[in-house]
Amino acid sequence: MHNIKLIALDLDGTLLGSDKQLSKEDEAALKAAAAKGIEIVPATGRFYRGMPKIIRELPYVNYVISVNGAQVYDVSKNKTVCSSEIPWERAVSVMERLDEIDVIYDCYQDGWGWMTKRLYDKAEEYAANIHSLKMIKELRSPVSELKAYLRERALGVQKIQVFFKDMELRAEILKSLPKEFPDLVVTTSIVNNIEINSREATKGVALKKLAQYLNISAPQTMAFGDDTNDITMLRQAGIGVAMGNAYDEVKKEADYVTDDCNSGGVAHAIKHFLEIK
Repeated sequence: MHNIKLIALDLDGTLLGSDKQLSKEDEAALKAAAAKGIEIVPATGRFYRGMPKIIRELPYVNYVISVNGAQVYDVSKNKTVCSSEIPWERAVSVMERLDEIDVIYDCYQDGWGWMTKRLYDKAEEYAANIHSLKMIKELRSPVSELKAYLRERALGVQKIQVFFKDMELRAEILKSLPKEFPDLVVTTSIVNNIEINSREATKGVALKKLAQYLNISAPQTMAFGDDTNDITMLRQAGIGVAMGNAYDEVKKEADYVTDDCNSGGVAHAIKHFLEIK
């Protein structure tokens, strides 16, 4: 049996099914792991308040890796353990580049989402599905012009998120943007988006820092994921688990590939490694 003390889990496409719900099977496995004293840590591209209520209300969730690792949050103490943000000036430069192509974009700052109203009003054209559209509409506040808003506030940016209609353009920008902005990390979390974070804001770095904070060694950690923003976390963990629905490049980085997010994949891997019934 593996001596796991912390399990980090991506949400969309991993712990949450395609209906954005937590299955009873996965919830029971998490509860059993928590009863053994294992820390259960959601690790998401969302900010804390943007996480589904069903996850935020799990009684055994004490820590959250949010915004792709830009923040590690202590739930019980309502404090940030560590953070890594994009300087606002750099964020504006990225947005000026994005203005040249056919996309909509927003940013997370200070634990909330912000978006130029003109782009917010076009969200239906760019959202991948109804769940994506719901998140944009409910978790972003429209402002008259986002770049001007960032200049006015002069605060660090936790993440920039970009939505595409044209998948060929997305593939092109996924390749070019890291070369244009080598100080930033460019990943994806859903089929038609790109996410941009500070170089230090990765789920892997956040997992490492949280484990050190809790005096847990790397081999005592386990992580689950399905998309490219999860790769650093799977590499960092003692056991990296890719979902059955994960991209091939994510599966290649995993120690174990479990079932998909709609088939109890999280529960199956927890039972496999931790001998939980």
